[in-house]
Amino acid sequence: MYSFEISTRGRDEMVEVTAQVRQAVKESGVSEGYAIVYCPHTTAGIAINENADPDVVRDVLRRFDEVFPWEHPKDRHAEGNTAAHLKAITTGTSQTVLIDNGRLVLGTWQGIYFCEFDGPRTRRFYVKIVRG
Repeated sequence: MYSFEISTRGRDEMVEVTAQVRQAVKESGVSEGYAIVYCPHTTAGIAINENADPDVVRDVLRRFDEVFPWEHPKDRHAEGNTAAHLKAITTGTSQTVLIDNGRLVLGTWQGIYFCEFDGPRTRRFYVKIVRG
């Protein structure tokens, strides 16, 4: 298993980590199988989305804020970060990407993102490469 540390700069941020996942695949030597990208945090997640137009990331984060506002009068969670938990639940904790001929199977415009919803923080994510 591969472990990567990431430092985020803002409360909400999507950091592309495709290069790190590709490096893990390369180092593993696996030519056929899949990569599981996993986030062990309750206020962050992993997503696959467009990586060509930066406006997509900005729009996604803006819309998350519209759906899950940071301050809500009925939130009771003592830390005050209920919105971050909801965004993480929506995004999910992991993504599975196929490996074919030693390469990630991603669409032309797809990238893998670490999604921070309660930063800035130093976080960790994991990549497990499975042969098969």
